[in-house]
Amino acid sequence: MNAVEWYFVLAALLFCIGAYGVLARRNLIIVVMSLELMLNAVNLALVAVANFVPAAAGRGTLFVLFVITIAAAEVTVGLAIIIANYRNRRTVQADEYHDMKG
Repeated sequence: MNAVEWYFVLAALLFCIGAYGVLARRNLIIVVMSLELMLNAVNLALVAVANFVPAAAGRGTLFVLFVITIAAAEVTVGLAIIIANYRNRRTVQADEYHDMKG
């Protein structure tokens, strides 16, 4: 395996760990952290492509900056919603938020 494949294997492993955290956990803080892990796995793959493919010079890094910006906004909004719901219900468990349906 060449060097770029190792980066893709690591990115896939990080993405799978993040997906497991989103699907298996009920704590909303851990779900948000798992989403961030998934976004960082994509960032790793984009930077690997940007560094090892001459035709994509700089493009992967540009996309990484966009993903980091979107991730920061997502965390800000997500944590604000979690904190607001925690003040009302005193829990961060996703199972307790069934009143938000509909």
